[in-house]
Amino acid sequence: MPTARDVLTPDALAMLQTIAATGSFAAAARELGLVPSALTYRVRQIEDALDVLLYDRSSRQARPTEAGAELLREGARLLEEIDAVANRVKRVATGWEPQLTIAVDSIISKATVMELCESFFALNPPTRIKLRDETLSGTLETLTSGQSDLALGVAESSTYLGIHEKPLGDVRFVYAVAPHHPLASMTEPLCDAVIRQHRAVAVADTITRGGGMTIGLLGGQDVFTVATMQAKLDAQLRGLGCGFVPECMARAYTETGRLVVLQVERPQRLVRVNYAWRNITPAGHGQALAWWLSQLESPTTRAALLERHRGV
Repeated sequence: MPTARDVLTPDALAMLQTIAATGSFAAAARELGLVPSALTYRVRQIEDALDVLLYDRSSRQARPTEAGAELLREGARLLEEIDAVANRVKRVATGWEPQLTIAVDSIISKATVMELCESFFALNPPTRIKLRDETLSGTLETLTSGQSDLALGVAESSTYLGIHEKPLGDVRFVYAVAPHHPLASMTEPLCDAVIRQHRAVAVADTITRGGGMTIGLLGGQDVFTVATMQAKLDAQLRGLGCGFVPECMARAYTETGRLVVLQVERPQRLVRVNYAWRNITPAGHGQALAWWLSQLESPTTRAALLERHRGV
């Protein structure tokens, strides 16, 4: 006996759509160039395989049962998906990647990334986009391990063969606390001995191998570890700790007095942030990655990725 997979073919689903469109078995048979008995036999095969009745046999019209109506709805969806897959395959053959994975460091403006995604999708490309939230060494690791194709916000240079990188810009870090934090009322510049007495807020490195990076922490200092740079800002706004934060992310809060920038004895930190990519095929990168790299050539886009941060 035929199974559901045997009978629910694209041709069979299209036949059911024709019956629905014409309103009767006889009209559908004429439309499809079949004798009515052949069409009826094919419908019965589907019913037997599914063990349901698709049409009300008491009516002269091809009136579907509830099960038949559901199969028509799902059949129409499946036929649309088959057409979409065929179109996607054709376009991928022209050089578009099936999927482009982008690792986005927590220092990067998520709003700007979403605007870039919006512009990319407006092209109606066959490429699916997958975004990964990463931090510190984990951002580059996704590239070197083959888990991403493009990384935004790499804070270290790569020595891996096949990894290419260009600068996004320089990020200045400032030491900031909430105005009600004890350090806010102490004499500046703050020395390490004073800072060590207070809890630091740190962002967890998403690297899966090795110890990862630690920035601005002192030995013996209590540490509150959070997942993202935005969470670090939120914690420091609440007075839960202190630490270095990107000036571009803290600016909105320092201007309104919700964060206070303090002078410390340690040198001011300026970090060069890059974007990096790997060639997806031996011949180079596809059209989707080429589009993203072309957007990153714009100084305005690069600045927006580092500067345009929303407040919490």
